[in-house]
Order: sequence, then C-alpha cells, then structure tokens
Amino acid sequence: MSGARRRFGVAGEDAAAAWYLAAGYQVLDRNWRCDEGEIDLVCRRGGAVVVCEVKARASTAFGTPFEAVTASKRRRLRGLGARWLREHAVSCDCVRFDVVGVACGRVEVVEGAF
Repeated sequence: MSGARRRFGVAGEDAAAAWYLAAGYQVLDRNWRCDEGEIDLVCRRGGAVVVCEVKARASTAFGTPFEAVTASKRRRLRGLGARWLREHAVSCDCVRFDVVGVACGRVEVVEGAF
C-alpha cells in the first residue's frame, strides 16, 4: 500500500475513533492484527464491546464504503472479534459489529451492521 493511501486510511480510522470517543466509548484497541486478519477498532461502552470495520473513500464513484464490506469480510470479522475477546479476556454483555464509512468529509456509523 502506498504511503499516501495508508495515511488516508489512518485519517479515516482517526475520524472513526474520534466519533466513538465523542459518543462516550472507550477505544480498547486499534489495528489489532493476528494471522487471520485485522480489526480496525475495538471499542467499549458499558457492557457492549464493538468490533468496528472502517472504510475510508475519497469519493463514492466506485460505491459506498459500506458496499466494500462483503459477506466474507463479515465472516472474518466475526471470527476475529471472538479471537480478540478470548485473547484479551474481556467480559461483556454483548458484542456488536459496526461499519464506519468515511467519505467526502463525513463519518457515518452503522451500528450493528451485521
């Protein structure tokens, strides 16, 4: 990935993290990686842990950020979320999977996207 593209992605993740912090969440982890993949953000508010996929786009010319989260990506994120919880021994009442789209200067959060 090019440096400019990586910086753009990091800026999108920063915007998403700022949204969660402003909404009263604690950011537990960013860019957590294992051999199975990566989770962009893991947040918590109360008893809910949120596994968040962030998609940043410069425009929607090739589709919305949400269209980039395919069925296989959703399956992989479910497994990654379960692994993150096991490895971090975090107890919670529920786990939610959100998708954050950052495009055209806007942050849009779909809570419980899948």
